[in-house]
Amino acid sequence: MLKTASKKKVIEKNQIHDTDTGSSAVQIAIISKQIEQLAAHLKKYRKDNHSRRGLLKMVAKRKSLLEYLSKGDTKQLSTLQKKFGIKK
Repeated sequence: MLKTASKKKVIEKNQIHDTDTGSSAVQIAIISKQIEQLAAHLKKYRKDNHSRRGLLKMVAKRKSLLEYLSKGDTKQLSTLQKKFGIKK
């Protein structure tokens, strides 16, 4: 889980307008940061299968959000993919 301060920074960097906290771009950014943290944890603790399952669920959630965003705003999708190194 992201701490409140780091989550707030991620939201500020990716929000569309001042009160935006739940757009798909912000959700993708938050999930991507959580995936990065969990991947680092799993490199250290390779046998933590419960966390591995959570990681797979997060990746699936991010994939569905990316598909939703691809139907609407492809420009924003490409910038998010470049920013977080997401392969399509």
